[in-house]
Amino acid sequence: MIIWDLVVVGAGPAGLSAAREAAAAGVRTLVLDRAVHPRYKTCGGGLIGTSLSMVAGRIEVPAHDRVDRVTFTRDGRWGFTRRHGTPLVTMVRRDEFDDRLRAAAVSAGAEVREGVAVRALDQDPDGVRVRLADGTTLTARTVIGADGSAGVTARHVGVRFRQVDLGLERELPVSPAEAARWRGRLLLDWGPFPGAYGWVFPKGDVLTVGVIGARGEGDRTRTYLRDLLDRLGLAGVTAVHDSGHLTRCRADDAPLRHGRVLVAGDAAGLLEPWTREGISYALRSGTLAGAAVAAGDLDRYPREVHERLVPSMRAGHRLLEVFASRPEVCHAFLATPVGWAMFVRFCQGRSSFDRTLDRGSVRAALALLDRLASRRGRPQAPATGRRPA
Repeated sequence: MIIWDLVVVGAGPAGLSAAREAAAAGVRTLVLDRAVHPRYKTCGGGLIGTSLSMVAGRIEVPAHDRVDRVTFTRDGRWGFTRRHGTPLVTMVRRDEFDDRLRAAAVSAGAEVREGVAVRALDQDPDGVRVRLADGTTLTARTVIGADGSAGVTARHVGVRFRQVDLGLERELPVSPAEAARWRGRLLLDWGPFPGAYGWVFPKGDVLTVGVIGARGEGDRTRTYLRDLLDRLGLAGVTAVHDSGHLTRCRADDAPLRHGRVLVAGDAAGLLEPWTREGISYALRSGTLAGAAVAAGDLDRYPREVHERLVPSMRAGHRLLEVFASRPEVCHAFLATPVGWAMFVRFCQGRSSFDRTLDRGSVRAALALLDRLASRRGRPQAPATGRRPA
């Protein structure tokens, strides 16, 4: 029986980053995925600077656009556009991007098996048995789960989620004239109900148009997408892909490890709570997990996640509360030089939300909003970032 040093479940950005990191350090690594690359994935496909820095030197990013202009609207109104001298977000199609990551993992020495579904995990102090859908069992010293928030590994580890959102997205082929109108520019629209927003991401001859809102607001989220497409004059375009996806953000005390099984990326509920950006969290957490396995120190992984990723997630919860209660204030703030500069630094990976909230001016502004909310009879947003009950 072959005993693998590491079996990675899931061949997305988190799993493939983990596999590449471990395999490059000499860890005998196997990656399993139920899909076959290249495959479509519901995702906006916008890479911020943090993501680009993680893949630099590993892959050539298959960019379909590099955005330097952003149009902001508030439910289709009060629009304004800002431009920066250098690109802010790089647009990719996930089938191509993930396939490049797969090739990089293989080049580092990992073996990838596709079309393989994992059904269950069973572990003891010596290893983990990975049971597949065809009835066979593989044995590994360690498993990294990167099969999504609804996957086998998240259940095995016992990950709990505090925030669940529904994202709806359409990939629309557009005419050369429409593609030229959007080239180099993305749209962010703050939605008609608390916490919701929509987007248009240009990718050459395709536009990715999507919206996201809290689970339980399914009808309003679907209506929002229809209205957004109608406002943009895209309602009659037949979609290449029309899909939906639940994003789940972990509870602050949710486990990241159970015995010899670690979880990363979506499987760990690691994403930015306000924007729901997950690619950078997948790349970073996967790399941290693979490095911990290579170092033979599994305790190191949850410790580093809490040091490097969780502070920004907590800040994101705080910002989501402010956005949900006062979207008009957030919209107006982004129109100011200070707000635009903060947005640029975030997109370029030069600042994180936790560092932004540490700024004295930002703390004072949030305190003022809390006082205003209290006077209007609204629950005060607690400093922990938890939503009011």
